[in-house]
Amino acid sequence: MNLPSAYRKFDGVLATAGELLQPVLLLMLRGWWGWEFFVAGKGKFLHLDKATAFFAKLDIPFPQLSTILAGSVECVGGLLLILGLGSRIVCVPLIFTMGVAYATAHKEELGAVFSDPEKFTGASPFLFLLTAVIVFAFGPGKLSLDALLFKKAAK
Repeated sequence: MNLPSAYRKFDGVLATAGELLQPVLLLMLRGWWGWEFFVAGKGKFLHLDKATAFFAKLDIPFPQLSTILAGSVECVGGLLLILGLGSRIVCVPLIFTMGVAYATAHKEELGAVFSDPEKFTGASPFLFLLTAVIVFAFGPGKLSLDALLFKKAAK
């Protein structure tokens, strides 16, 4: 057996293992970070005055409305991520919300994206943003309501 042939065979085995792991990994990402999105949004509602004051301090226009909108996106989006329902659609406002978080509350970290990437990746919105981008790019996986509902709709 030559080296290219052995490589293709080994790569095929790894690809099969990866395909088996993918739905579980996407479920875990959606479950964990969907819950974290929900908790973050709920926190904005439970402490609306504090969150609104923080948004006002950041010069975000219409701070109370913006707080309610961000909290709603995080709560509803988080629950939909957990369920894997409308996943790609809901990731769009979640990505936007995390972009606004970087642009307002984490300007320094955003500015360091190329000069000090660890600062950027260490900021609190990073893993939320990364998860939303991953689910947007790859979909919710086979262990989701999207897969269940659209599989039935396709038949």
